[in-house]
Amino acid sequence: MKQQDLARALGWFSIGLGVAELLAPRKFEKAIGVRKNHNGLTRSYGLRELTAGIGLLAADEKKLSPWMWSRVAGDVLDLASLGSGFSSERNHKGKLALASAAVLGVTVADILCSVQLTKEETEPTSVRRAVSIRKSPQELYQFWRNFENLPRFMYHLEAVTVTDGTRSHWVAKGPAKTKVEWDAEIIDDEPNHLIAWQSLPGSDVENWGTIRFDPAQNGKETIVHVELGYIPPGGALGAIVAKLFGEAPEQQIKDDLRHFKQLMETGEIPTTEGQSAGRAKSATKYESYVRDLVSA
Repeated sequence: MKQQDLARALGWFSIGLGVAELLAPRKFEKAIGVRKNHNGLTRSYGLRELTAGIGLLAADEKKLSPWMWSRVAGDVLDLASLGSGFSSERNHKGKLALASAAVLGVTVADILCSVQLTKEETEPTSVRRAVSIRKSPQELYQFWRNFENLPRFMYHLEAVTVTDGTRSHWVAKGPAKTKVEWDAEIIDDEPNHLIAWQSLPGSDVENWGTIRFDPAQNGKETIVHVELGYIPPGGALGAIVAKLFGEAPEQQIKDDLRHFKQLMETGEIPTTEGQSAGRAKSATKYESYVRDLVSA
């Protein structure tokens, strides 16, 4: 059975369970060995099951994993509730044990399905931006070719260390003062025109990028084209969280190129009052998380 088919089947299971909890909460409680009346709590669990079930049946096949993870969260809550039931002498321990075993089995199925769907739904994301800079292609290429210069205008980067002619080690700022690290290798290098690189196996964030320096028609500027690609950490769910709480990757690349332009044309990046040494204001952990996604 395909994981999508299993997710749909679990959606129908959620709906059936939710209807039972909503319409006959007391009978449901007795069936699992709970003797004290908890109708309100049981109905709230039923509403949760219905929501998850409808979400799984209505969602596109490429967007099932968030709804499956919501089922996993519900399973954990159910197991905790059943576990607390063993502390009451009034409840039927045998029925509670059977119900707990059943929920545990469903939880394992939910987790396995969620993990597989997350892997299948994870797709590479790419960002493209361009900016014109009043410098020659040669000057811009030489500056960028030394990757150790990049943290000067990419504020999410903490350091880049060149290890040999084509390889470098990157350290980016992560959420909650953590760090994200990876090694990258240059895979294409056309002097004064193009640089392409990609992360090496074992990186915290799989990413790749290309930068191209094209002379403008006016002969006074260079059009800098940047394309960055990455696979969101945590799969599709991680990308959803980043979009909900963080800055869009497209905006981050736009800001980095604006800083690059300012640095190359004026020798410095203007700062606002209260900032220090050309650094941007402290980013929130969610902004830092998204910036880690698009670092290259």
